[in-house]
Amino acid sequence: MMVAVIGDIHGCYYTLKQLVDKIKNKYPDLKIFCVGDLVDRGNYSFEVIQFVLSEQIPFTPGNHDLMFYSFFNDPDSPMGKAWTHNGSESTIKSYEHRMDLLDEHLNAIINAPLFICTGDCFISHAGISKTFKNKLNSEPLSDLVQLQKILSEDLFDRNSIVWCRGQLMNIGKLQVVGHTHRREVNYEKYSNALYIDTTAFGLNKLSAVIVENDRIIEIIEQKTLKGDSDKRWNYYL
Repeated sequence: MMVAVIGDIHGCYYTLKQLVDKIKNKYPDLKIFCVGDLVDRGNYSFEVIQFVLSEQIPFTPGNHDLMFYSFFNDPDSPMGKAWTHNGSESTIKSYEHRMDLLDEHLNAIINAPLFICTGDCFISHAGISKTFKNKLNSEPLSDLVQLQKILSEDLFDRNSIVWCRGQLMNIGKLQVVGHTHRREVNYEKYSNALYIDTTAFGLNKLSAVIVENDRIIEIIEQKTLKGDSDKRWNYYL
C-alpha cells in the first residue's frame, strides 16, 4: 500500500485542486490524506473544506482549524481567543453568504482524528513532541487508544500535537507533519520526521509526499496560484 499526504493548505483552494489533480493523474487509486490547517490566511478557506469533504480526503486538524472551531463553540477558551490574531479575517470573509454550511464544516473539524496511523506512516499536524517521552511507553503505537488519550490532554500547550515546533520523538514509524514552515519538504533523521508544510499561503508552494512503508517515494508540488493568497504573508518564508 502507498499513501499521499498533503501539507498545510491554508485556504489555497485552486492550488489544492491542481495538486490533487497531479496526484490522481499519476496515482489514480492512491488514498490521499492531509495534515490539516485547512483554513486561515489564504483566501478560500470555505472552498478548501468543502473540497476536502467532497473528495473524502481524511485530515488531522491543525491548530488553525481548532482555533476556528473554538471561536464559534468556546470563544472564551485559549484556542477561541487566539483565532482573531492568527489570520482569521480571510476565513470569515470566505463564509459570507455561506453560513448555512458553517456547522457542517465545524463538525467535520472537531470529529477529525488528532492522528492517523497507517501501515505506511504516522500522520498528524505538528507531530509527537519528545517532551511526551516520559508519558509514553517505549512503543507508543502499541496502544493507540491510550496514545489518543495522552495527546488530547492539553491541545493549547506549545508541545501538543497541533502546536509543537520543537524536536519530535522517534516513535519507530515515519511521522509526516506540517505546521513548521519550510521552503522545501524536509526530512529530519534523528526523529524520523518528514516536514511537509511548504508555506503555500506565503506564495511558495503546496506539497504532497508519496509514502510507502516508511519510505518517501516521491514529492509532488504545486506552486501557489495567483489569487489564492496575499503577498503580505511572505515574511513567513
